[in-house]
Formats: sequence, structure tokens, C-alpha cells
Amino acid sequence: MKFDETNIAIIRHLRNGRKSFKEIADDLCISENTVRTRVNKLISEGVMEISGFVDTETVPGHRLAIIGVKLNTMDMARKGEEFSKLKGVVSVAVVTGRFDLMVTVLFKEGFDLLEFYTNEVSHLKDIQSVETFVVYKGYNLKVPYIL
Repeated sequence: MKFDETNIAIIRHLRNGRKSFKEIADDLCISENTVRTRVNKLISEGVMEISGFVDTETVPGHRLAIIGVKLNTMDMARKGEEFSKLKGVVSVAVVTGRFDLMVTVLFKEGFDLLEFYTNEVSHLKDIQSVETFVVYKGYNLKVPYIL
């Protein structure tokens, strides 16, 4: 896919949520159909996804945590994929530094940190250690809501 200034401008318009194609087109001085076509192509080629996000601080009974994971294996991508399938996991990143993975987890009523480690993480192999960072206050930290 050709990634030009127009595509970048369209993505910038959509980064904070859904916006009408007409509003984007008017701002960029292009046709509404051009915006629609480009957005559909960005989505179909996997470059962009339009999702609803939630500010977890505004939803009672919800808590967000970021978990640093140190592995006993160099197959970090495979382990990241395994973590991504666990209940409550919003995102996983393979990173540099003292951890191999950074895992973002959404906790809600009936699903807490102890349950996550006991019922989800304990089944995974090659985990050397974890460190949990509970988010008390986030700025521009919105996550997809997991049902």
C-alpha cells in the first residue's frame, strides 16, 4: 500500500475515535468518496482498525495493570502470542530492557489479579518472573473493552 500524506492525515483524524468522512474530507479538501475508499483500503490491508475504547477509570469495578514478564526462552514472539490469548489481556508487546514482554490486562468485577495469575499465567511455561504495575491514574490511556 502506498503510504502518502493523505493516508497519514486521515489516520490522524481517526486516532481519537470515529469521525464522519465528510468532516475529514472538508478538512483535507478532498472528496468524501476519496476518504471512504482510503479508509476501507487501510482497514482491508490491515494497516488500521477502527475500535471502541474505554477509559477504565470511568467504569466502576475496573482496573488496568501492566505486567512486565521475564522469560526463560528467546522465543519471545511465540510467548507473546500465548499471553495475548489469556483472559483479560488487552495487548502484549515484545520489548527491550529488563523485561521481555509488557502485557496490559483489564481487570473487572469477578476477575482480579490473583485469578489472572492462578488461572491464566500459571499454565504457561518458560516464565522466569513477573512484575505487576497497577495503573492508578492514566493519561490518554484507553483500552478496548473485553467482554
